[in-house]
Amino acid sequence: VQLQASGGGLVQPGGSLRLSCATSGSIFKVNAMDWYRQAPGKQRELVATITTGGSTNYADSVKGRFTISRDNAKHTVYLQMNSLKPEDTAVYYCKADILSGIGVRRVYWGQGTLVTVSS
Repeated sequence: VQLQASGGGLVQPGGSLRLSCATSGSIFKVNAMDWYRQAPGKQRELVATITTGGSTNYADSVKGRFTISRDNAKHTVYLQMNSLKPEDTAVYYCKADILSGIGVRRVYWGQGTLVTVSS
């Protein structure tokens, strides 16, 4: 099982980006899916989480600006980021709690995608 994050890039303050994280491999079920970020010199922090049923939670710093969603049929999670600020600059990582096709349940991380907010 692998997670592949994409969609990062350079954007001006106030702009938008949409991150995607696709899974591959033998998957029976994907439970909670999350987005984390790690800014230079800082610890990795949880940005948003979504359950299989669609319940969501957000870090206070992104509430009202970011939206997490998922496509259960494609085992893919998205992060729509609007009104971006320079302090949103970070490497964004996806994480998923996955039950594989061979019955092993564990947490998987994507490789990270860089988001830079700068004028």
